Amino acid sequence: MQKITPFLWFNDNAEEAVNFYTSVFKNSKILKTTYYNKSSARASGRPEGSVMSIEFTLDGQEFIALNGGPHFSFSPAISFLIKCKTQQEVDQLWAKLSQGGKEEQCGWLMDKYGLSWQVVPVGLNDMLDGGDSAKSNRVTDELLKMNKIEISILREAYERA
Repeated sequence: MQKITPFLWFNDNAEEAVNFYTSVFKNSKILKTTYYNKSSARASGRPEGSVMSIEFTLDGQEFIALNGGPHFSFSPAISFLIKCKTQQEVDQLWAKLSQGGKEEQCGWLMDKYGLSWQVVPVGLNDMLDGGDSAKSNRVTDELLKMNKIEISILREAYERA
């Protein structure tokens, strides 16, 4: 059992979003779908029989999505960090998650559902805080020029004498 589970509030497209997310990440699946019954539909103003919530996993991490109505929306103040081992993984996840969304600086993007993601290479924090301020400054300078992260450029900046 996972102790903390991210709970995502959607207006009315949780099922579409969950199907998209589970198609993007390996080791992902829908676990359970709950529908609005007469009482919950009356209390929420949502249609009876429509999808209320979906429990799912993304790469083994549990999530819950709710069709809760237009009362709340996502903000970049909360994002999901994806640590990638290779440039190919960065490229693939970036392409899929940014499609229909908005590319942001330094590996951040907002997907077509308004959810923010950070697609970064494993070891980025070590390059940014590796104890050598000259190296860290060079990496930061390069990172600030990027939307999608290019590992080879950051690595070259870090290793430059």
